[in-house]
Amino acid sequence: MPATVFDSSIFRDAFGSEGMRAVFSDEALVARYVEVEVALAKVQGALGLIPADAAAAIAKGADASKIDLGKLKTETDLVGYPIVGVVHQMQKQCGDAGRYLHWGATTQDIMDMATVLQVRAALDLVEADLRQIAIDLAKLADTHRGTVMAGRTHLQHALPTTFGLKAAVWLSMIDRHRQRLEQLRPRVLMGQFGGAAGTLASLKDKGLAVHDGLMTELKLETPCVPWHVARDGLAEAVAFLGLVTGTLGKIALDVMLLMQTEVGEAFEPFMPGRGSSSTMPQKRNPISAELIVAAARSVRQDVGLMLDSLAGADHERATGPWHLEWIALPRAFIATGGALHQAKFLAGGLIVDGARMRRNLDMTGGLIVAEAVMMALAEKIGRGPAHDCVYSACRKALEGGTMLLDELRREPKVTAVLDDAALQKLVDPAQYLGTADAMIDRVLAAHRAIG
Repeated sequence: MPATVFDSSIFRDAFGSEGMRAVFSDEALVARYVEVEVALAKVQGALGLIPADAAAAIAKGADASKIDLGKLKTETDLVGYPIVGVVHQMQKQCGDAGRYLHWGATTQDIMDMATVLQVRAALDLVEADLRQIAIDLAKLADTHRGTVMAGRTHLQHALPTTFGLKAAVWLSMIDRHRQRLEQLRPRVLMGQFGGAAGTLASLKDKGLAVHDGLMTELKLETPCVPWHVARDGLAEAVAFLGLVTGTLGKIALDVMLLMQTEVGEAFEPFMPGRGSSSTMPQKRNPISAELIVAAARSVRQDVGLMLDSLAGADHERATGPWHLEWIALPRAFIATGGALHQAKFLAGGLIVDGARMRRNLDMTGGLIVAEAVMMALAEKIGRGPAHDCVYSACRKALEGGTMLLDELRREPKVTAVLDDAALQKLVDPAQYLGTADAMIDRVLAAHRAIG
């Protein structure tokens, strides 16, 4: 019976994704163990460390699909680690050749290598999802480059901006994560083979040849030295997931705030029944955004566990911190897969209400462009006097519930240097967008360069 949301038949697709769960399933993990053991035998057979015919028999006879997971659990509970149990079952599969399995290896070699193979597959899924989200955000940025809205600081109206620029900011973060992913692959996707204490002493003068050949066989990066207790690579992978889900959480928070009844400027894609309430028929809750935020907070805790493991790896073999990775790493990847799944749905069908954005812009009666008036007036009478003059007009508009334009028309210092046509242009939010359009172009150009 499932005990967590990641395995639950009810919640698993809310908090994870099918593809990521498959990467970290028991069956996939055991298949990776078997893959590494077979690769090791093939390399050692080619180097003459074990008989070539034994290596061939191992490659032919080993079958991960026939590993009995029940028996493996029983032996793992006894030993504390799964590799002894896997090797025992493989030996039976491979007959006499099975005595050459696991030659010169240690349990952590096989488990770490299998983990790296899982991480490689998982990062491929992350990469594909990030790319699709980036494509959708680029479309939003370009489509809505002219959709004017209130820029908000401290949750208050600040200056006009465009929804296109907001989407471009989101896109810039996603594209930086795509770059980070490519940069971290060589550091994370390193194989692991060091033997009992990292010296490969049991293989005598062929230790490094086996080591390097195994990396080539599995198409993994070749480290200079075993990393049994140097866990920075896997910690970096999960820290990267923390950055990714943190960005997705920021985007989701923005969407939730835009979906508030009082704001109503953007919405998650509509589906009948999506986000409905059991008692309030009018509700349209930000379900995907809420799940993304939950995932981001969950992954952030797993980043902490990975850093604990990194710092606690004592001497040449850690006494427990390694086990934290068994908990944190799969969970972080599955939660990230869930967040990415929800983000693809959100970004791919986000509903933007430009008309509501414009109405909200106008709700303060033109106060949102007070800076524009002040800067134009400053060119005529100086910044200090201009600030005081416009500040006074703003206070009168706020207190009287009037339009800023009307109050400006009553200020002799303003009308003496700015005619009515100039004032009407200055209080139009669409005329005070600065370099928003050029910035969108820059982000989109950078996005195209990444591909």
